[in-house]
Amino acid sequence: MKQRVRCLFFLFALLGSLIGRAQSPQTARLRQALARATTDTSRVLLLADLAASYRYSRFDSVQWYARKGLHLAWKIGYRKGEGRCLSRIGILMGERGNLPQALRTDLEALKINEESHDLEGTARTLNQTGLLYHALDDERPALAYFFRSKTIYERIRVRDDSQLISVLANIGASYTALRRLDSAAVFLNRAYQLTQQSRNVNQSCWGNPAPYVLRELGLLQGALGNTTQAIRYYRLSAQAAIPENDLRSSSRAYQYLAELYGRRQQPDSSVYYARKALVMGQSLPFIVGVVRTSNLLAETFQTRKQRDSTLKYMNIMLRAEDSLYDPHRIKQLDAIGFAEQQRLRELELERVQYMARMRLYALATGITVLVLVALLLWRNNKLQKQANAKLQALNQQVVQQKEEFMVQRDNLAQTLLELKQAQSQLVLREKMASLGELMTSVAQEIQKPVHQVRDFAGISQALCQELHAEFNKLALPDDDWEYLDETLQNLGQYQEKIVQAGRRANSIVLGMLEYASAEPSLRQATDLNVMVESSLRMAYHEMRGKHRTFNAALLPTLDPAVGMLDVVRHDLTRALIQLFLTAFNAVQQRQSLDEEGYVPQVAVSTRRLVKHVEVRVRDNGLGLTDELQNTIFQRFSTGNTTNERPGLGLPLSYDIIKSHGGALRVESREGEFTEFIMTLPVKAQPEAVASESASVEG
Repeated sequence: MKQRVRCLFFLFALLGSLIGRAQSPQTARLRQALARATTDTSRVLLLADLAASYRYSRFDSVQWYARKGLHLAWKIGYRKGEGRCLSRIGILMGERGNLPQALRTDLEALKINEESHDLEGTARTLNQTGLLYHALDDERPALAYFFRSKTIYERIRVRDDSQLISVLANIGASYTALRRLDSAAVFLNRAYQLTQQSRNVNQSCWGNPAPYVLRELGLLQGALGNTTQAIRYYRLSAQAAIPENDLRSSSRAYQYLAELYGRRQQPDSSVYYARKALVMGQSLPFIVGVVRTSNLLAETFQTRKQRDSTLKYMNIMLRAEDSLYDPHRIKQLDAIGFAEQQRLRELELERVQYMARMRLYALATGITVLVLVALLLWRNNKLQKQANAKLQALNQQVVQQKEEFMVQRDNLAQTLLELKQAQSQLVLREKMASLGELMTSVAQEIQKPVHQVRDFAGISQALCQELHAEFNKLALPDDDWEYLDETLQNLGQYQEKIVQAGRRANSIVLGMLEYASAEPSLRQATDLNVMVESSLRMAYHEMRGKHRTFNAALLPTLDPAVGMLDVVRHDLTRALIQLFLTAFNAVQQRQSLDEEGYVPQVAVSTRRLVKHVEVRVRDNGLGLTDELQNTIFQRFSTGNTTNERPGLGLPLSYDIIKSHGGALRVESREGEFTEFIMTLPVKAQPEAVASESASVEG
């Protein structure tokens, strides 16, 4: 017993020195290289390597260096460094047990590695991704990732042997889990031979892979039934991990020793090594190892019927499982033991006794008070009745005045809201009027030089033809004539293109004048599908101009049978753009909530009916409440919902569509979608045409 106590004391002293150093042998060299680095790209890569050197000794340092490198890579736009630093963060998440988030991070890093053509970073991220599936006991995809990584390493002939050794050992571990022991032996023995022969494994930021290879060889021997050899390899793995400060490998080696001794019905040795593994796992904290080791200890002490120890390690296991996404909480379990639990039981007993005494005192006090109250009531019965009557009258007056004040407050709030909305509408109209005047002035100024360009281009084209005719009259050598003829033809073609471009610019200017015109416009035959598609693109580019990071899937489904409609082009274009902007705002608001797997989508479809054409605009945003659906097209509404649409664009769109003889309605389900359905008559309604003609004549 004394010898075991000495061993435990030596273990804790050794562990304390390792934690105090908390770095790999390669860390000092990397720090010196970082201090001498002259470029930001070199600093980013060195920060990623520094993060890797702390991967099995201090997780906080992994996060600090990886985050620092990632921010620097973002700042200078260095995609290769971004992928490598993001991959290091994925290592940290996997070791802390957050396997789903680690997988998402690794896949994002893999995409960046491939985009930046970083083959070494791609191979490393593939290897990490395979390890995540291996941790989930899903060996088929794990092997696929491992072999992809191995192929890249062998193709580029990576100079860092530790990375290829890691992949070979991972393949062997997966085959061991699948019980394909012959294949496992081939890859693990190859990894071990390369570890013994390599001259650069001690120079890599990933450290010497010997502890991991020896541990997996021990697992293979255990699967083959050679327990003596398995124990030998586990102990060699723990010894090899000491100079590397590889606390994770030491913890796993002791964990496997504890599990092996447990299967051999040697509970004392199993408990001894399990406790060593638990201490090292908690120091990282290595959450997955803590869960397995504490579970083993809890089962062992339960078999021994030592309830206090069983409860202690069961609590550690449950806390570790509950805190897979919060690794700092596992450190709080180190100080909890049987003595603390006993002290808490005593405090709970004292609290219960104190509460019982307090209830007794309260009961006695209550009885005394009741007796006194009864005496007072008996004496002052008449006076109390009079006081109650007066109090009731005063209470009614107070309630009535309160209700009146509430009504007045609500009326004032409603009036203030309507005034604010009217003010917003006036400001919007003033801005739109100023913008229209500016567009008209700019268009008129552009129109003059455009006409001059077209005129001079036409004159130049005619001059080219005259020069060609004059040169025909001259007796020139064939070579000179061929050169002049080709030059005049090219010049004529250029002038013709200038004329075409001038016509195009003139049509654009006319469109601007028509759009900015404050006068009523006549209906024109218009291809509705073209108008819908162009309005969708214009609204999307306007949204991206306001939010540069915004992206959405555009899903147009346009019915060719819709054909041409007589509409006021610029008015209907305004209405369509407002509907699309409303949809884009909805998906952008939902995207800001960072829902997992959410993809912003805006779909638009057209359909020809018997007497009408239908246009549907649907988004998968936040949706609308029932109250907001009833008031969304009103100019003055008092909705209090959080997903209310801003501005007066929708009421204006409603009026524009109604002036065309059409209709606009909305269908929505809160939290799922919103769909605006616009219908337009195939032929203009007589009353709409009459009102429009009257406005033009006036």
